[in-house]
Amino acid sequence: MMMRLYQFEECPYCHMVRQKLSDLAQEGHDIRVELVYVIKDRAKRKEVIAVSGQPSVPVLVDGDVVLDDEEKILPYLEKKFNK
Repeated sequence: MMMRLYQFEECPYCHMVRQKLSDLAQEGHDIRVELVYVIKDRAKRKEVIAVSGQPSVPVLVDGDVVLDDEEKILPYLEKKFNK
């Protein structure tokens, strides 16, 4: 299943999540993630609010799991891929 990461390029917190995903992929994990850029797209920003209940990024959607902060996302990814 493909995850979705709502984010924008200049966000340092989003960068931390993208870096973690890249690190996991380099370790050999099958990382499938759609990067959704929301900074200039009002429809995508509304989508973030609809999905997570708040307007901030990063937001990671993995099936029924929705995480809205890098401090939640990073440990989740670590646990999911390094069982």
